[in-house]
Amino acid sequence: MSRHLAAASVPVTRGMRVLLVVAAVLVFLAGLQLTVFPTRTAEWFSWTIDVPMTAVFLGAAYWSSAVLEVAGARSRTWSRARLTVWTVLVFTVLTLVVTLVHLDKFHLGADNPASARAITWGWLAIYAGVPVAMVVGLVLQARVAGAVTDVDDVRRLPAGLQWLLVGLAAVLLGSGVALLLAPEWAAEAWAWPLTPLTARAIGAWLVGLGWAAAHARLVDDAASVRPVGLTGAAFVVLEAVALLRYGDALDWSGWQAVAYVAGLAWIAVVSAWILALERSRLPAR
Repeated sequence: MSRHLAAASVPVTRGMRVLLVVAAVLVFLAGLQLTVFPTRTAEWFSWTIDVPMTAVFLGAAYWSSAVLEVAGARSRTWSRARLTVWTVLVFTVLTLVVTLVHLDKFHLGADNPASARAITWGWLAIYAGVPVAMVVGLVLQARVAGAVTDVDDVRRLPAGLQWLLVGLAAVLLGSGVALLLAPEWAAEAWAWPLTPLTARAIGAWLVGLGWAAAHARLVDDAASVRPVGLTGAAFVVLEAVALLRYGDALDWSGWQAVAYVAGLAWIAVVSAWILALERSRLPAR
């Protein structure tokens, strides 16, 4: 039996489902703060974000990740949930590192509002605790390997979609790593102004999305990659709303804005194609 088929015969543990639901609630709350109060991050977020477009971008990313985590929690088998779990683990670890590197920018001092300090301590607890909980959950999940349920048919992705996923993963991972390692340099290629902290925060999200795209290509199964399609669709819609609200932060005469919109369009095409596979009748492998 292949590794994917073996995973397709393993149920998701109750602990992993609970962890994903809790994570979904937490990212929804983070997205709520950024989306509803993008100009009041000094009071209602862990650090001050001076450009509202950055706040709503991150808020949209958090809300779309809630879709990913709910989809993972609802998955019947580990083969469908593991993509979600590994993506969340990669993102949370990177965000923890970004937080520690820029800890002086966070609202920990007594000169900050009490609301901001409380949110910041919650942020630190979440990003220190969730990666540990994810690792423990993965260890416990591995122990149920061999439990037998109905094995899903594996339906390969169309060749065109495979290549789109490879290209998308390369662009997102490359952009995210550049923002993480050289934020001031890489920010010159971004569509609106970024500080080193916000550049790295966005970079963590891009690496997480790129990881999901790469993992989806490796899994190569229409049913297992559906959470990626749902998340990508939510991400594009929410980022489009963000552009409608604060799109004046972009220099629409420059290539950076065009590249940003093209990237959203790329994610939209990939997501729509993945979701369209649900109703298609591809031969089982």
